[in-house]
Amino acid sequence: MSKQTQTRRKTVKDIASAKGGDPLVCLTAYDAPTASILDEHCDVLLVGDSVGMVVHGLDTPVGVTMEMMILHGQAVMRGSEQAFVVVDMPFGSYETNADTAFENAARIMKETGCQAVKLESGAYAAHQIAHLVERGVPVMGHVGLRPQAVNVTGGFKAQGRNSDERARVMEEAKAAEQAGAFAIVIEGVAEDLADEITRQVSCPTIGIGASASCDGQVLVLQDMLGYFDWTPKFVRTYHDMRTEIGKAAQSYAADVRARRFPGEAETYKLRKQ
Repeated sequence: MSKQTQTRRKTVKDIASAKGGDPLVCLTAYDAPTASILDEHCDVLLVGDSVGMVVHGLDTPVGVTMEMMILHGQAVMRGSEQAFVVVDMPFGSYETNADTAFENAARIMKETGCQAVKLESGAYAAHQIAHLVERGVPVMGHVGLRPQAVNVTGGFKAQGRNSDERARVMEEAKAAEQAGAFAIVIEGVAEDLADEITRQVSCPTIGIGASASCDGQVLVLQDMLGYFDWTPKFVRTYHDMRTEIGKAAQSYAADVRARRFPGEAETYKLRKQ
């Protein structure tokens, strides 16, 4: 494909300029074929550390490694052409100090080719965000329910539902914005808090279990496709892929056991000389 006909991939400027405009569409992606399917429909593809739970079977994202994020990030970049690709920084890769955060963020960007990284924006994170942005790494923040902090919070619990929590989440969002985050994910908070954050920060907010008033929305793809028996309250299931895949596997198993597969159409024959 010539340079003249190549699809232009969205940039950080495109995402940042969406504040107050048409909502940003974001879904998670972890492999090339899925990224290829989602690419034309999404502004942002998030290679989330949720991959540890929905693909690798972990109980929390705490066990996700740099190598896992890079591997899946590379696949999503290969499968997409126009979507803006963000890769999560895994637990332990940025919290210690700003220099470590930069080394790991730079590795993710160099080895995957992604356009940005995302990190969970606790009280400590503003310094790391500023350090990364000053050195050329676009950063998406993440406030509210922070999955990497489940061992402290006692599980995947909604945040900002009392005055102290609300003040903390608001402070973290403002700190992430002031440090230079180009967008902020707001997860699992009361609707009015998400509305307030969206009004008070100048960068786009992307909601997940937050508010329709956010500047965009994100869901874990496997959740919205119905892969699991249980999903969080904030998920809308758009298809029952668990049942569909089960039916397909059942039909395949029946054909194999009855020797109906492979059949004539799926069998090679000796070519006539």
